[in-house]
Amino acid sequence: MNEIIKEIEQEQLKANVDSFKVGDTVRVHGKIKEGNRERVQIFEGTVLKIQGGSNRETFTVRKISNGVGVEKTWPMHSPNVEKVEVVRAGKVRRAKLNYLRDRVGKKAKVKELVK
Repeated sequence: MNEIIKEIEQEQLKANVDSFKVGDTVRVHGKIKEGNRERVQIFEGTVLKIQGGSNRETFTVRKISNGVGVEKTWPMHSPNVEKVEVVRAGKVRRAKLNYLRDRVGKKAKVKELVK
């Protein structure tokens, strides 16, 4: 039974997944269906966490919109996520950046990773 589940999950995985880490500022191109037409909407923010594995892997992106924090969780291998482009790489020392939820303004920034 376990092998059958693994085969089904392997079929659902995307061939090329965009590589990014926690702390990066990313631009997520997500498909949105309105009535009978489909369009791509961009959601730009900081990656707070990446969790799960295989086809259940998700990532959470947070941005500030009109002074209000907005978080959106996206499935990594979803067909509704067209692409994820990294705007800037962040330098963090944690796997989950939940502390950013309490911060506003410049305190909520993540240092940029300089290579």
